Amino acid sequence: MSEYAQMERWLRAAKSGEPVWLADVRQACRDMEGAKPVIAQLTCPDGTVRDFAFSVPPWDTQEGRTLAAEYVRSCVFNILSVHSGRRLTLYSDRLDRDLNALLDDLPAMFQLDKPARTGCGKVVNIADRLCRSMGAAPFALTLGDRRDYTPAPPTPGHASTLDEKLRRAAERAGHGLLCGVDVGGTDVKLAIVRDGKLLAVRVLDWDPASGVCAADTLDPLLAFIGGALSDAAPGEKLDGLGVSYPDVVIRDRIVGGETPKTQGMRLGADYEAEFAKITALRDRLEDFCVPGAPIKLTNDGHMAAFTAAMELSCCGRGGELAGGVVANAMGTDLGTGWLDPDGTVPDAPMELYDLLLDLGSWPDRTPEPEDLRSVRNENSGLADFRRYVGQAAAFRLAWQENPALLDGFTVREGDRLCIRQDPDMRKPCLAHLMTAVRQGDGHAGAVFRQIGRNLGQVYREMQWLLEPATPTRYLFGRFVMEPACFDLLREGCAETAPWIRLEAADENMAHSPLMLALASWQGVTVAQYGQAVGAVYFCLLDDSARS
Repeated sequence: MSEYAQMERWLRAAKSGEPVWLADVRQACRDMEGAKPVIAQLTCPDGTVRDFAFSVPPWDTQEGRTLAAEYVRSCVFNILSVHSGRRLTLYSDRLDRDLNALLDDLPAMFQLDKPARTGCGKVVNIADRLCRSMGAAPFALTLGDRRDYTPAPPTPGHASTLDEKLRRAAERAGHGLLCGVDVGGTDVKLAIVRDGKLLAVRVLDWDPASGVCAADTLDPLLAFIGGALSDAAPGEKLDGLGVSYPDVVIRDRIVGGETPKTQGMRLGADYEAEFAKITALRDRLEDFCVPGAPIKLTNDGHMAAFTAAMELSCCGRGGELAGGVVANAMGTDLGTGWLDPDGTVPDAPMELYDLLLDLGSWPDRTPEPEDLRSVRNENSGLADFRRYVGQAAAFRLAWQENPALLDGFTVREGDRLCIRQDPDMRKPCLAHLMTAVRQGDGHAGAVFRQIGRNLGQVYREMQWLLEPATPTRYLFGRFVMEPACFDLLREGCAETAPWIRLEAADENMAHSPLMLALASWQGVTVAQYGQAVGAVYFCLLDDSARS
């Protein structure tokens, strides 16, 4: 068999509209004749060094080279999406002219010489902002000869002290006036607690992507927090405030700036200056708190992981936390969270919803990103995972499965097919699809089963990027509110990542005092407001391990 036969099969699949999964390509290349080994060595934001090995498939046509280049680009992009970093060096055989001509294209692919980048260059924007926030030089991507490669030292382990810290945080929540805020893509949820009693839960519908300046994003959020506090505890200030935010958050500072939530701001003249105001959100939150009160921010995915850990600790399952915690928030996008065994949140973006996992499905890349049928998303223009898992994936797959599933929810805008947003029908449409699953609609069921298969693909990539010690993934958000949908997600995931165990973060996960109070609150669910309650506990977590 020709060494190019596998490449030819991948190309045929891509052209016919079938997915060509990145993990499948990487696995096939391990033992492929003629495959070219590469080691990507990353210096992480905290200075630690990590190695990632992959091999590049051989090619004999221009189409094959194009797919091989996208494969390499995707591996590099995914490393930076999850870890970011100060420097990435790719070590290869520098005598291999074809391979190194391909690798030499990477700086241009990632637009390293441009001050503002688009597409796959967005991960470099994030890396530069993160490096700047930590006082480091801008990100650098370099190429090296494998003969000069020195393996990275082993990554140090973490002591298993998480359960003890969680129990202390639960005790502290019994005293004082506390608030937790869960900022999402289309709404903000809030919980206020006094002396261990749940006083109030609130929700705010918002559309941050339409804002053209930082004030359009921050002012409604701050007014919402201030108004809820005034209603629940007039004239008082908080003794602690925790916030879950849908962006890269490192050490309480929002440093990403490449999510759809800032899409409108990017149209302005000085985006970096405006985004710096969002980076400093913590400073604005001090107005709501007594001097010295703990104010802690983290990414929404990390908050999901922390919330799951707290509930496990409170029901006597703290021993399961020895390998850390991994959780996902499935809603508008896919938030991913990680908690180390010692209770620290890694200083890394963990933006798995941006991963490039499908090298195929070429016909579905033709529609504009704003078209619900496209696998490309409107934020970056790339065929990334947002269109495979989450709300947009449900719409795209529903149209493929049976267009009638979207009757009454779509509108034509020229050649584009979109979910109506005047009024905004995205949440009602998702609720409609989930109701159809509960009522036994086989087409709707196929949509959620496929999302589960796609979710398994991100866990396969996570294994390469992070090597989690735990096989359990806790799911939060609207996708798990309907048990029939969750069952299908689990079935689909088992087909592509059978070692993964999915657990729904619903009322069955309510064990801490505050979460039990939430579960008994009329008109709300743990799946909806669990992370807002988790944020209350999060601000009280002892993170002395980091300092």
